[in-house]
Amino acid sequence: MDGTDDPVMEGPKPGPLPPADDAQAVALLQNGDGSGLKSLYDKYSNLVYSVALRSLGDTAAAEDVLQEVFLQLWRKPHSFDPARGSLPAWLAVLTRNRAIDARRRRRPEVDIEDVPLAGSLDLEDRAVRQALTSKARECMAGMPAEQRRDVELAFFAGMTHSEIAAKTGEPLGTVKTRIRTGLITIRRALS
Repeated sequence: MDGTDDPVMEGPKPGPLPPADDAQAVALLQNGDGSGLKSLYDKYSNLVYSVALRSLGDTAAAEDVLQEVFLQLWRKPHSFDPARGSLPAWLAVLTRNRAIDARRRRRPEVDIEDVPLAGSLDLEDRAVRQALTSKARECMAGMPAEQRRDVELAFFAGMTHSEIAAKTGEPLGTVKTRIRTGLITIRRALS
C-alpha cells in the first residue's frame, strides 16, 4: 500500500468520540471522500479491534484485521447495505469473518482461556451499550442450552460452523440452523 489512495489510518483511538451520523459518513465514503472513512474509523475502530483481538488473541493480528476491514470499507463502500442491519453489527460480523480467515492461516498457539480480553469499547454512550449487552445476555439465557453453546462458540470463541459441528458431534446443518435462529432471536430482542 503506497498511501496515495487510502487515508492514513493509525491504531485504535481510545476514549469517547463525538457521535457522527453513520449514514452521512457512508454517503461521503461512497462518493470517495476520505473524511467519511475517517469519521467511521474514529467511531468504530475500537469495536473492530476488540472483536478481532478477542477472536485472535494477538494484538498484531488484530491490528492487521482492523486495517483489512477499513480498507475493504474504503475500497468497496457499497458493500454495506443499511437495509440488512446496522453499521456496527455489519462491521462486527465482517471483522469476525476476517479474524476467522486469519486464524485459518495460522493455527492458535494458546488455549482460548489464555486469550486477553480487549479494553473498553466506548462504541457509543456507555449506558446504551450496557442496556444492549443486558438485553443480549437475557436473550441468550433464554435460549436452549445447545443453541446458546453454538452461538457462544461461534461468536466468543471464533469457531467456524464446521469446527463447531466437529467439536460437538452435531450435523453441520443443525449447527447452522441453531446459530441462525439464535442470531435472529438476539436481533429481534435488540430491535
